Amino acid sequence: MARMFLFGRNFGTLIALSFAVALPAFFIVYSLEQHLVLPALSVLFFGTAALAAIMAFSIKAKKNTETLNLWDIAGGLVITGCAASVMGEPEQVAQLFEHLFERRAYEGR
Repeated sequence: MARMFLFGRNFGTLIALSFAVALPAFFIVYSLEQHLVLPALSVLFFGTAALAAIMAFSIKAKKNTETLNLWDIAGGLVITGCAASVMGEPEQVAQLFEHLFERRAYEGR
């Protein structure tokens, strides 16, 4: 039965990571201005890839397997984050961080 799932025994982890990416991605797309979406998504993908790599390291997942594992998911997220950052402009990244820090400065007052 576990062979039916590509992810094997870690199918629940795949579902959790999918929600960890999908929910913030929808929030990013609908709440930020259009030119800030790609840099924000690249930060999200890199952060989620780090989370997946930490989880893979903590459960001692094998790197060379025939089935999909957390290392593969982390690699896919890194590639997606790289693609999102390449498609964006460097000025947009600076504007994203200015936008985030301005919002926190106003909330602190």
